[in-house]
Amino acid sequence: MTARIAFQGEPGAYSHEACVASRPDHEALPCNTFDEVIDAVLDGRADLAMLPVENSTYGRVADIHRLLPESGLRIVDEAFVRVRIALMGLPGARLEDIRHVRAHLVLIPQARSFLKRHGITAEAAADSAGAAAELAKHRWPGQGVMASELAAQIYGLDVLAKDIEDTQHNTTRFLVMAPKADMSRRGEHGMITTFVFQVRNIPAALYKAMGGFATNGVNMTKLESYMVGGSFTATQFYADIEGHPEDPNVKLALEELDYFTSSLKILGTYPADKARW
Repeated sequence: MTARIAFQGEPGAYSHEACVASRPDHEALPCNTFDEVIDAVLDGRADLAMLPVENSTYGRVADIHRLLPESGLRIVDEAFVRVRIALMGLPGARLEDIRHVRAHLVLIPQARSFLKRHGITAEAAADSAGAAAELAKHRWPGQGVMASELAAQIYGLDVLAKDIEDTQHNTTRFLVMAPKADMSRRGEHGMITTFVFQVRNIPAALYKAMGGFATNGVNMTKLESYMVGGSFTATQFYADIEGHPEDPNVKLALEELDYFTSSLKILGTYPADKARW
């Protein structure tokens, strides 16, 4: 039986592209929402979940940090996908034929220079891959879509221009999640450990909690805070560190962190993707 990996969006979405790149041996399962992606793994319809957590241009993905700690899943891998925008049209169309394009709201400003140069207007769509599917179905003349090249392949559209984004650094980081943690040491670029915690209600608790990582030489690559339970005083922190919980210095740092926290949950230990460096 073929293993499956669930993602949010239509076939051809950038999350789908991440699935193909990271798990080419898995069948990709499209879902409407992030909650449905998680549920697909929990109820056995998929073996893994592919979830975006942050983008180098737009920051963290809304709601993901809230969902991850309570998902019941554990992070087993990460994947970085460069957002390469292609302009596509109906078979036989030429770039000069395209007067209007549709794409997800976040893609449009990323290709503003290209669109202006070619006199093309843009309209926001709920999903870029979904817009490609609609164009293939309705065959609107003079219309195009901005999406991944994978979407063009799936829906039988012609790619009229590639890499039309204004900047070449736009990258989305995804997390691969499974029902059980994998604590084995693997990969060629070191390990990453992700956890969430809440500090105790004492003066300078966060400062003291972070001190353990500094004194033990543990590099913290991410620290973000967000409210929990709708309270302005209840703050949860999301963190990534380099290393494995069984590394002596990481173990000491986590022990010190635990002393100053009211809750601490490790969400996963996984190999660092080579694109991280």
